[in-house]
Amino acid sequence: MAQKITIEPVTRIEGHAKVTIHLDDAGQVTRAYFHVNEFRGFEKFSEGRLFFEMPQITPRICGICPVSHHLASAKACDNIIGVTPTRTATLLRSLMHKGQMIQSHGMHFFELAGPDLLLGFDADPAIRNVVGVIQAAPDVAVKAVKLRAFGQEIIRRLGEKRVHPRFAVAGGVNAPLKPEDREWMLAQIPEHIATTQLGLAIAKDWVEKNHKIVEEFAVFPSNYMGTVREDGALQLYGGDIRVIDPTGKLIVQFNPCNYLDYIAEHVEDWSYLKFPYLKALGWPQGTYRVAPLGRLNVAEFIHTPLANEEHKVWKKLNGGRPVEATLLFHYARLIELLYSLERTQELLEDPDILGTDLVAESNIITGEGVGCIEAPRGTLWHHYWTDEHGVITKVNLIVATGNNNWAMDKSVDLVAKRYVDGNNLTEGMLNRVEAAIRAHDPCLSCSTHAVGQMPMIVEVYGPAGELLNVVRRN
Repeated sequence: MAQKITIEPVTRIEGHAKVTIHLDDAGQVTRAYFHVNEFRGFEKFSEGRLFFEMPQITPRICGICPVSHHLASAKACDNIIGVTPTRTATLLRSLMHKGQMIQSHGMHFFELAGPDLLLGFDADPAIRNVVGVIQAAPDVAVKAVKLRAFGQEIIRRLGEKRVHPRFAVAGGVNAPLKPEDREWMLAQIPEHIATTQLGLAIAKDWVEKNHKIVEEFAVFPSNYMGTVREDGALQLYGGDIRVIDPTGKLIVQFNPCNYLDYIAEHVEDWSYLKFPYLKALGWPQGTYRVAPLGRLNVAEFIHTPLANEEHKVWKKLNGGRPVEATLLFHYARLIELLYSLERTQELLEDPDILGTDLVAESNIITGEGVGCIEAPRGTLWHHYWTDEHGVITKVNLIVATGNNNWAMDKSVDLVAKRYVDGNNLTEGMLNRVEAAIRAHDPCLSCSTHAVGQMPMIVEVYGPAGELLNVVRRN
């Protein structure tokens, strides 16, 4: 008898989503879907606002990565007034961006994905969480908390608040870096590099001991997207967009301001989240993966020494071809974390970062601006149109997680078909499906509004729609 299993909500991610798993008469999975079932509406209710308000409005999209929206928005506003920010302002924005990458990547590996890797996919849900990690490895947990706090403190010392900072403005930033804050940040970096290297050792040890799982868990070819410097190095704040195919061959490289010439969005009736794809290849052949997996695949090298040594190892994982294993998102994320810490040190050692030339002035309004940045979860675009007075008339956002929407749905389907048996259903099977989503570290909405426990309810329905069974977690 055909059945449907529903996982709602998906746990240990930012935002809210559900999964439906459809079974045939024999209890085997025929198709699993990843549903993003909430609607934000920022593109519409930003209309009518003055453009320079957008760097404070759009960060409210998300309580986990507000800095990414803050900076992408400010970059769009730079275009609207037709200026390039001063060198000091660019260094300071990049520094705040690295604080965002540090706190987000650190939190995800140790606190969201870590329970699955450190405790096991089949561990008791009562301990398969951050509390269980603390109990199993208290020293690691303390270091992880301090690592995330360091990233948050960088954001606070620049923008007054850890969440929704006030810092970037059209043309630059609104405050210089204090010398004492620079010295404090520099002093912390060696400790957090050591913590990240510990995380890398844990991740590589897990991969080595669980290589069979890695090789069968949502492994599939795709196109890959990320931002690179002119010389092909990993770049997170600026640069060109590069897309490669499953063999590593370059498909296209373009200025992110011209994204509409290359990217379109597909819509399915079972999700509020759109599916971006490359226009030249069409849907679904033009779908791609972003975030750490995509970025490390498209980058030729990393210009900081410690991260580059890890990247060399990464490049050999699939015989020189792009890495396809979904679980290796976690390894890639730690390499980017190491890069972000090294890059933070570089930025702080640049004497211009203490400069006071903070804003490029302008008295014109161009009427249009595009801002692009690599958020922790992938490539993020903000695109604004204004009238001659600077009032927003139209907004288009391609949010980082949206670029991975197809990949998450594909991963859920593959993992469900590989692990879920409707005749012998276990909680661990369903947790593996959730883990396929967690590997992408999605940010589906402003998750500051989620409080309290996040239970999972699995409902099994018969072909006539009758409820046959309910399994509750928490």
